[in-house]
Amino acid sequence: MTDNQHPLSAWLLLGLLSLIWGSSFLLIKKGLIAFGPMEVGALRISSAGIVLAPFIAKRLNKITRKHWLKLASVGLVGSFIPAFMFAIAQTQLASGVTGVLNALTPITTLVIGALFFHQSARIAQVIGIIIGLGGTLLLITASAAGGWNFNLYALLVMAATVCYGLNLNLIKHKITDLAPLTITGISLLMAAVPATIYLFVGTEFIAQVQQPGAILSLVSVLILGIIGTAGALVIFNHVVRLTNTVFTSSVTYLIPVVAVLLGVLDGEPFWLQHGVGMAAILVGVWFANRKGRSGLAGMPAQDKSNNSSTKKSA
Repeated sequence: MTDNQHPLSAWLLLGLLSLIWGSSFLLIKKGLIAFGPMEVGALRISSAGIVLAPFIAKRLNKITRKHWLKLASVGLVGSFIPAFMFAIAQTQLASGVTGVLNALTPITTLVIGALFFHQSARIAQVIGIIIGLGGTLLLITASAAGGWNFNLYALLVMAATVCYGLNLNLIKHKITDLAPLTITGISLLMAAVPATIYLFVGTEFIAQVQQPGAILSLVSVLILGIIGTAGALVIFNHVVRLTNTVFTSSVTYLIPVVAVLLGVLDGEPFWLQHGVGMAAILVGVWFANRKGRSGLAGMPAQDKSNNSSTKKSA
């Protein structure tokens, strides 16, 4: 099936998926108005895991003893850790910049696959990695005066994309006998258990949610978890069934655009270095994915956190 043959519903769902994942970074920003980054991360994972629980209950009988540790690892590196990293990073980073840095996930997936899972890398992919890293350097050092001002919090976003890349490779190479929704739902539910306990026992969430103005932040994070993670999972898998992972992976290029536009509309600055860095990252991702790459490296990170190697999403 060629791109021209994809049904209109697939294109519409791809656009919806781009809006959902692209808006995730703005929702994190709104959540941080009333809550700390630890509360935002915990509430995001907790709400996503709980809302998926009814849909994966019947899949539990497919899980054997050998799966549990692997699924726990997927939940940890694919959902739990990145959720906190993004929230902490956005205390000092604009949501648009975070959204663009998130596009590094296909590159980190490729690098980890080559270094630790014996995947070969073509020259074009190496070129893409170099271009993408150059764009990253421009993006995280951008300042209004055009000078160099390295933001250490950007390293947290980059670390989160490394987690996503590791997660995708673990699923591709270590969990090949479970369906995408089974892997995603159960691993996310496992991550939601400690997140929920921490949220109510280890934070001041109950007191904070009763403060004036906290409703906006609460609703933002619940939307982030329920729609931006759990709902996006359903949409992503449906688009893959309608088309293929190569088509669906094109959302990688749309997420940063949506994130930047929403950030600008929300009053965030956008400088020339931001634009050049964003373009370089997207060109690098294109190089790394062109000609025969599977959907794995092209998957969007936002909760690609739990995508299977070639057919699954967060």
